[in-house]
Amino acid sequence: MHLAETQQVTPGRRTQSAVSAAPGPRAQAPGAPAQWHRVLTLLADVSLFIGTRSVWTQAATHRPVLAALISVCYASILVTGVLALTVRRARSLARLDLVVLVTAIVLIACTWALNHAGGDEAVLSTQAAREIANGHTVYGQPWPWLFHAKGVALTPTVDGGYDFTYGYPPLTPLLTLPFLWLGHGGAPATAAVTVVLVVGAVMMWRLLPTPWRSAATMVCLGFSFLPMYARQGYPAIVAMVLLVPVVVRWPRLGAEGRLGAPGIARAACLGAACAAQQLPWFVTPFLLAGLYAVRRGELGGREAARVVLRIAGIAVLTWLLINAYFIVTEPGPWIRGIALPLTQGAVVHGQGLVDISLYFTHGSDRLDWYGHASMLLAAALLALFMLFVRRLGPAATVLPWCAFFLATRSQDGYYLLMTPLWLAAAITVPLSDFSGAWQPRPRWLTAERRKPALAAAVVLLVLPALVSATLAATGKRPMRMEVTAARHVSALTLSTLTLKVTNSGSSALTPHYMVTTGQGMSKYWSLAHGPATIPAHGTATVVLRAPGGHYALSAKKSTHFRLRAFTATPQTLSTEDVSRAALGLKG
Repeated sequence: MHLAETQQVTPGRRTQSAVSAAPGPRAQAPGAPAQWHRVLTLLADVSLFIGTRSVWTQAATHRPVLAALISVCYASILVTGVLALTVRRARSLARLDLVVLVTAIVLIACTWALNHAGGDEAVLSTQAAREIANGHTVYGQPWPWLFHAKGVALTPTVDGGYDFTYGYPPLTPLLTLPFLWLGHGGAPATAAVTVVLVVGAVMMWRLLPTPWRSAATMVCLGFSFLPMYARQGYPAIVAMVLLVPVVVRWPRLGAEGRLGAPGIARAACLGAACAAQQLPWFVTPFLLAGLYAVRRGELGGREAARVVLRIAGIAVLTWLLINAYFIVTEPGPWIRGIALPLTQGAVVHGQGLVDISLYFTHGSDRLDWYGHASMLLAAALLALFMLFVRRLGPAATVLPWCAFFLATRSQDGYYLLMTPLWLAAAITVPLSDFSGAWQPRPRWLTAERRKPALAAAVVLLVLPALVSATLAATGKRPMRMEVTAARHVSALTLSTLTLKVTNSGSSALTPHYMVTTGQGMSKYWSLAHGPATIPAHGTATVVLRAPGGHYALSAKKSTHFRLRAFTATPQTLSTEDVSRAALGLKG
């Protein structure tokens, strides 16, 4: 008894509980993969399931060979899943990462073979490539016939029209040229962009550290969302792929004041990305500013400026070389064409703050302020990035897209199309890379004043964007509309609507009308009778003709009809909820 009591109060023995005494995990065997590596491989493997069944179902009815190939991919996914959890060597798991990549590529090819018609981006890029091949001008040329095909969406503009022209830099049509033999429609562009995406996935797979490679497969080819954009022919995919080698370990670019052949190639990729689509224009200032801060902390201000100027010079030269033909042959239309997304006046759309005016209120007479807020926030974020680069440095590939949340066009594609860059930076750009980076701090800013001054700087930088966004979101609709008559072709088909329109604003407005039943926009209704311009504080009766002479109504009682009116100068939106009874529907 005395011995037992002594053992109970012995300090060393008291800390041993039944739990701690239980057998713990065995030490990792030499050469064995880390458990997180197994999990990452498995997640990449699982991501290939997404969307695969619908593709197999589509192939099984009329493309049995493709269906059989997809079934083989199913078997590969299952076997890889088992092996990912059971192999004993890291080298074996790395080989499984390659199997997952190859399986993903096969699935991408099968899906493209079944769905390659593309959308508006694809048909525009293909037509631009054909014009280049025939020696014709590309920019400023409307191609309305391209949008008659099924599945090709229109982009309405606030002036009552649609954008039928090509509005991107020319690299994607140039890459589409070798694929023109695939036929009409958007197939050549979808093939070109899909091939670029696959090449980008392989390149990113190679550039990342071995245990992280399946993450590249997952984010580029898994989940089905980026391959879907590639099959739509989005030029942003080409831009993203060209940015991958730029973003991987980007703070080391120009280290010790030297670029070398790899650095020159990465700078050229930056310029080529800017020649593919406009989104890289927004991330480039962040990368160059971050490089300057890191190099200045290492080399000093003058040498850092030289390094960054050399990188920027190579990028600009590459951009000019790709655009050279168009600068010479059609300089005016070219500059207006590549600036089109900023100037076209497309109607508001997206998943950002603009939804307040689209769905939660009846519109706004200050829509332009959404655009102002977006640009002000972009500038503020760049300034904040420089002020706090030691903390915000790794976020250089994410910060630029925050500005689009306030824009008039805030579609989620602006965010998710660049997510592989987020991953590349997260894996290869640690916070420690910025520990010695230069941050602007005036000498007169003493330690006692520094924190309050920096907090005030943050507020002052962000405040203009917040004020602009508030002005846009709190705007009132300038016009009220009332449906006074509806003429039908049949019980569920409208031909005309008669409206009583009241302009409560202080300036004359020229509205353009449409009827919507969900998210997004539809075609404009043409003006059959009545004034095109509603005077300030005036009321008018107008008769609208349905697009194509008829507008199909849904018989579902849950359908929510909205009558919308856009104006271009100033840019406004007025929305009126329309009852089923006003449209001549029962219930």
